[in-house]
Amino acid sequence: MAQGTGSINSDYKDWEWSDDAGERARLLQSPSVETVPKNSENQGNGLGATSALGAVFIVVNAALGAGLLNFPAAFSMAGGVAAGIALQMCMLIFIIGALVILAYCSQASNERTYQEVVWAVCGKVPGVLCEVAIAVYTFGTCIAFLIIIGDQEDKIIAALVKEPEEVGSSRWYTDRKFTISVTAFLLILPLSIPKEIGFQKYASSLSVIGTWYVTAVIIIKYIWPDKELVPVEIPTSPSSWTAVFNAMPTICFGFQCHVSSVPVFNSMKQPEVKTWGAVVTAAMVIALFVYTGTGICGFLTFGAGVEQDVLMSYPSNDIPVALARAFIILCVLTSYPILHFCGRAVLEGLWLRYTGVTVEEDVVRERRRRLLQTISWFLLTLLLALFIPDIGKVISVIGGLAACFIFVFPGLCLIQAKLSEIQETRAVSWWGQVSYGVFMVTLGAFIFGQTTANAIFVDLTA
Repeated sequence: MAQGTGSINSDYKDWEWSDDAGERARLLQSPSVETVPKNSENQGNGLGATSALGAVFIVVNAALGAGLLNFPAAFSMAGGVAAGIALQMCMLIFIIGALVILAYCSQASNERTYQEVVWAVCGKVPGVLCEVAIAVYTFGTCIAFLIIIGDQEDKIIAALVKEPEEVGSSRWYTDRKFTISVTAFLLILPLSIPKEIGFQKYASSLSVIGTWYVTAVIIIKYIWPDKELVPVEIPTSPSSWTAVFNAMPTICFGFQCHVSSVPVFNSMKQPEVKTWGAVVTAAMVIALFVYTGTGICGFLTFGAGVEQDVLMSYPSNDIPVALARAFIILCVLTSYPILHFCGRAVLEGLWLRYTGVTVEEDVVRERRRRLLQTISWFLLTLLLALFIPDIGKVISVIGGLAACFIFVFPGLCLIQAKLSEIQETRAVSWWGQVSYGVFMVTLGAFIFGQTTANAIFVDLTA
């Protein structure tokens, strides 16, 4: 994309909000990413710490996560292996395109985080909507994480107490609500209260190891299946055309790394859009192989009977699978505080902007407000997780919201960035990029509307 001339809504005074209100420079930045200050005179001249190869692995890390547990069920919903692969490949084109657009707009606006780019390029209203969407998305993801903990602990406890799974346990200390609550209060809440999350910088490596191990176990179990693992039925076509679209939230949720991609781009030694295009293409291809391997092998192992959380389909006494469950629990325990920090930081930034108070002037009240925000967030996510036992219901909601980060906001940024360019004549490429941006916004709005409506009127009311 050609760099246009002129500034893109870069004057914060036009927003009529505080210049430095909010934790702007650090919001939603990957814990493993170190960047130079935005106002550095040498920005873009190789002062970043991340190489292109390092950026590939950081983006892969941001994309891979507990969402892979839902991919076999998504393949079943889409109508089989061929439909699932075709859907992923089609969406991957737009997913990579959106990552490149965000890097282009980050350079044009001189902003270093996702929501800052949307603020600077699109203006006040889209900026607020973006931050609210990030808060809701991180809130929903935290709920999904707690549900995953409950799912895996159920199976591990069933193996330890050696009771039949279909009968259920009568012991109060093995009750799902009790185990989730104890784990959350003892491990997650203490990690969520601190103001900074620098101590979590190595959690990302643990998550990568865990997700790769889970994928390896699912593939091996398909190649050398246990005798009792017999697929019920293997669909070869979708039950309806809407079923294909209902599989999109899982794909969006799995590949959504766009919110954390902007800081990664700005942390590179040479933050150039062309180099970034190669980085994200390589990263998404790696993620594609992981998700596709998990989706195909998990789906073919259990067929239409696969659970929304694929690990729930395996027996409790399977030792390699039990280790995979332990890895997932560990990954989720370290990921929840990071997601909570991101959501809390966005809410804090919105609050400070509206009140017009700077971070430096609000140190005392910040501690009290942070504690109140953390406890309220934690209790609400825990309460909802206790009464929503199916991870698929949560992903169907937040997956539709992930489509906004992949399609809607990058599309709006591209449109506004091209409209802001000062050109005497509009070239064919200019019209093509604007048209592409309009198509992305339209497609993202359709995915969000269709999947969210389905989740509300079908899943949540069932």
